[in-house]
Amino acid sequence: MIKVLKIAGIVLFCLVLLGPGAAWIASDPLPEGEQGPEAEALADKMLAAIDYDAYQQIKTLSWTFAGRHHYVWNKPDNIVTVTWGDIEVEFSPDTFEGSASEKGKPLEGDELHEAIQKAWTYFANDSFWLVAPFKVRDPGTERRPVETPDGSALLVTYTSGGVTPGDSYLWLLDENFKPRAWKLWVKIIPVGGVKFSWENWQNYEGTWLASTRNAGFYQMEIKDIQVTY
Repeated sequence: MIKVLKIAGIVLFCLVLLGPGAAWIASDPLPEGEQGPEAEALADKMLAAIDYDAYQQIKTLSWTFAGRHHYVWNKPDNIVTVTWGDIEVEFSPDTFEGSASEKGKPLEGDELHEAIQKAWTYFANDSFWLVAPFKVRDPGTERRPVETPDGSALLVTYTSGGVTPGDSYLWLLDENFKPRAWKLWVKIIPVGGVKFSWENWQNYEGTWLASTRNAGFYQMEIKDIQVTY
């Protein structure tokens, strides 16, 4: 579901420092749970805590991901403008049609196709790191409740869609059912259960969004978040 190349590189570097057995020691097995009413009730509580209804009403969502990629997302029409370096792409993730320019010069043919493909890959990754809590009921998802030492958690597996289908995310929830962290089981990282806290939650006229992801060895900031309704 996400492109985590930089994170994967950092994780691998840490494993090299820790030694050959580190992956086995650090890796957690994917937790188990049963699909059904308990999972759906927990998903309902999580979505209510971040105000899914307000999120559905957003007209424009913009942000800068890790200081590299800037986005303006027209949610009702699902049109995305992605800017990185000297390139700007406006496209539809539904049809993969759009336009692109580099240093103000329009791109055509293969260059246009490649720019749109890259913009989609960036968007699939970077939007997921921002709005993943709202996507627990996307088509192709499976939900399971999991009991942890810190309380209830929601395991979400993406069986289709995105960049890397088959990845799983365990949402760790606070006493109000708001996500406080997630643990990842993703193909690109050889260690299962890498944990990132979700910090600095803010209310954007209803919708709750968190701007910081912290794994201890790596911290990611999502800046310039703006929402219009």
